Amino acid sequence: MLDADGGRLGDEEVAADGLLALVARYESEHSPRWVWSDAAVWYPRLLAAGVRIERCHDLRLVHRIVRHSALVHDAEELRAAEAWDTPLDPQEPVRDAGATLFDLEATPSRSGGVPSDVAETLAEHSRQLAAIRVAEDPARLRLLVAAESAGALIAAELQVAGIPWDVAEHDRILTAALGARPSPGTPPSRMVAAGAEVRRALEDPLVPLDSPPKLLRALHRAGIDVPSTSQWELQSHEHPAITPLLRYKKMSRLLTANGWTWLDEWVHEGRYRPVYVPGGVVTGRWASSGGGALQIPRQLRPALRADPGWRLVSADVSQLEPRVLAAMSEDRAMIAAGAGKDLYSGIVDAGIVQTRQEAKIGVLGALYGGTSGDSGRVVPRLRRNFPAAMALVDGAAATGERGGTVTTWLGRSSPAVEESWSEAQRAANQPDAASGQQEAARRAARDRGRFTRNFVVQGTAAEWALSWMAALRLRLSRFEAVPPAQTAAPSGPVFSRRAHLAFFLHDEVIVHAPAEQAEAAASAIRDSADATGRLLFPGSPIDFPLDLEISQRSAEK
Repeated sequence: MLDADGGRLGDEEVAADGLLALVARYESEHSPRWVWSDAAVWYPRLLAAGVRIERCHDLRLVHRIVRHSALVHDAEELRAAEAWDTPLDPQEPVRDAGATLFDLEATPSRSGGVPSDVAETLAEHSRQLAAIRVAEDPARLRLLVAAESAGALIAAELQVAGIPWDVAEHDRILTAALGARPSPGTPPSRMVAAGAEVRRALEDPLVPLDSPPKLLRALHRAGIDVPSTSQWELQSHEHPAITPLLRYKKMSRLLTANGWTWLDEWVHEGRYRPVYVPGGVVTGRWASSGGGALQIPRQLRPALRADPGWRLVSADVSQLEPRVLAAMSEDRAMIAAGAGKDLYSGIVDAGIVQTRQEAKIGVLGALYGGTSGDSGRVVPRLRRNFPAAMALVDGAAATGERGGTVTTWLGRSSPAVEESWSEAQRAANQPDAASGQQEAARRAARDRGRFTRNFVVQGTAAEWALSWMAALRLRLSRFEAVPPAQTAAPSGPVFSRRAHLAFFLHDEVIVHAPAEQAEAAASAIRDSADATGRLLFPGSPIDFPLDLEISQRSAEK
């Protein structure tokens, strides 16, 4: 066990049935940083028993950061410890690893697992600390490691606490959109009607609308020349079949992703409990391994409803990625454009473009490498007016096109290119290379450049969001518990009597709070955002304004 400064508190042997009491005692007396192989395996058991910890060091998540970070120049021992470099599988739910708490012989059921031997766990911890100690910028890397490990705790807590969910409202939304709940295996009435309308317009009564190849052939026979059945392709054509087909596809997505079957599987006792995967995307963004929390459609937001006597405190950051870019690049003009207001509107006010939509398209084009259409027309204006910001993303793109790696503000590095990519580039540069081969290599280089262009910004934005949640989590943990009569029992023993994080989506958080703590929770959200801005970008005038709301039910935005 480690103290707040990373020093050893000593060793203490305890029987399995006394471990919960030991953890609770050390939490109250020492505020330790617990070191374990994988928070997703161990922490839910503590939470189920009513024990919450403040800090941890998640060896699996930290290994993947440190092993691949370009800031770490002495990581040979880490790279040799391949058992810790198990890939995250967002499709594989995390299951309980054993029957007893901290059963060291249990094997986590993640893809590949991680070592459970105590000696190897301690050895990996030592390797990680040694690599960070001699890194190029250890302070930033330590901040990233702390934020990533805090994220592991938050992910487990979000699942245990759950999102308050109104089953009746969800059913009402589904019924209004699709028709009454049908018998198993039967599509709802509105889908049936829309499908019949499509088939009549295509003059093909048997075409299966859920089979893209067969539907595409039917569209071609009807004179609708589209390369695919995506809505973007369909929207550009005028034909009587298009409108009902788009309506059918929208209903089909809702039914498949969040229909009655999803409701039966994922919502119990008034709580929706998805499984989050911290660091599940290479940029550091989260993924989900069950329940699809990161893809809940706005249409279903009204089903997210606070318990009686409680409130939802919702906040999302306005233009998080562009603001992160402005802060990273220290582009004073871009920082000024968003100072205290909507950044896109600020770009309009500066006379760079005429409309907010143009500003948004241009900035997104700068972040994601858009070179055509409206984005291609606006980006050159941004390059003239925000030279430092554009130089940062342009430089990241150029590095990627050369096959190099880029690194976020705190030290997460992009994956190295595969050898096949490098071989293709070398072959294309040979004098006798075919034109098709050269074009394929140029296209691959551009794709790589678009990836690295966005990596540095999206990854840093993910770091900001993690740090924001970590700060907010600590502030909320200091709130007093409300009397038992006002509890929200389905949240479990740790969260049923105090404000807590209930939902996270990239740049948005929702806190479920007793009504009398809602204003304090809102202040905690704001204060945490301000503190995070100062922590990551000390001395920068950048601000991160929030769209914040206190309500009984999450509004459809």
